[in-house]
Amino acid sequence: MEFNGSELRLARVFNGFSLEEVAEAVGKTRQYIHKLETGQAMPTDSMIIELGLFLRVLPGFFFNTSRCVSSEEQFHFRKLFTTRAMVKQVAMARGEMLARLAAAFDREIKLPKVDIPDFGNAATSEEIEVAAENCRREWGLGMGPITDMNRLAEHIGVMVTSFHSLSKEVDALSVATARPLIVRNEAKESVCRQRFDIGHELGHLVLHAGVPTGDRDTEGQANRFSGSLLIPRSMMAKLFPRPKGSRLDWNAISEFKLTWKMSKAAILYRARKLELITDEQYKTGAITLRRTGEALGEREDYKIPPEGPELLSKSFQFLAQRKEIFGGDVAALLNIKPSLLEELVGFPIPKDPRPKKNHLALVA
Repeated sequence: MEFNGSELRLARVFNGFSLEEVAEAVGKTRQYIHKLETGQAMPTDSMIIELGLFLRVLPGFFFNTSRCVSSEEQFHFRKLFTTRAMVKQVAMARGEMLARLAAAFDREIKLPKVDIPDFGNAATSEEIEVAAENCRREWGLGMGPITDMNRLAEHIGVMVTSFHSLSKEVDALSVATARPLIVRNEAKESVCRQRFDIGHELGHLVLHAGVPTGDRDTEGQANRFSGSLLIPRSMMAKLFPRPKGSRLDWNAISEFKLTWKMSKAAILYRARKLELITDEQYKTGAITLRRTGEALGEREDYKIPPEGPELLSKSFQFLAQRKEIFGGDVAALLNIKPSLLEELVGFPIPKDPRPKKNHLALVA
């Protein structure tokens, strides 16, 4: 087996280290680490051990010969304008490691079947509305409010998580792997906005398979899909509180929000797109939300119960309880240290309560 420099780069970027930082840690030059990553040099056995200790991976990690589970074109990545390029690379490295973890779980657990319809030809507003309506039928949602968007995504086979340390710099993202991934932004305190983000990323998975995203058109299409999925247009037309004369009925809009769990800002935007209110009424509504300090957090938000992913943690629990495969075993399968795995998933992994010995039972 030959040292794989791309795996060294993956481990380095996952940890957020520069070439210089790794070089300093192992007493080498930046150029030497670069040569290792690009296959121009081969490390000694002792250097492999040093690199592994610093990067929290086992020596076998560097000899992985399988192709990466994900590639850049599979990422639907929304970064804030201030996001540094390195932060994007870290997010992609973590997405790759999460995809590997999902693949390992798929070999051991019967996870929900992936059910992502392909509406890649939908581009116009009308086509996207129809696509969202068809998804509701496919997913058995009926036409009423969606109780929990995280649970919906996991029910159709998507693995949902958060990258806690990156949440302030990276918006929600998704990865179109065999087991699709959605990464939430926990820096957003509004449950409504988090729900809309899940719908947005589902939109990318449904509408943009193999399509580069991040531009105004694809982001607008994903937003339209999310709004259409959360509140079908027929329900908007039937139930949206119409203005009293020229004035918006804020009390009724507040009740409407609590029923459908979509922000007032997004509801008003959707109402304008469906021509249920005028441009002037929409502009007035947006100004009112800003003036009352609700542009970032709306006053009813606390009344909406939080939603969070469950599939990832339940997968660890199932392996531990039913197969006696614990967090350390899963980490060993991926050739990484438990501390790195815990950073990846964002919660403590199940510890083996038995006396220490090799209990690795997973088959690579």
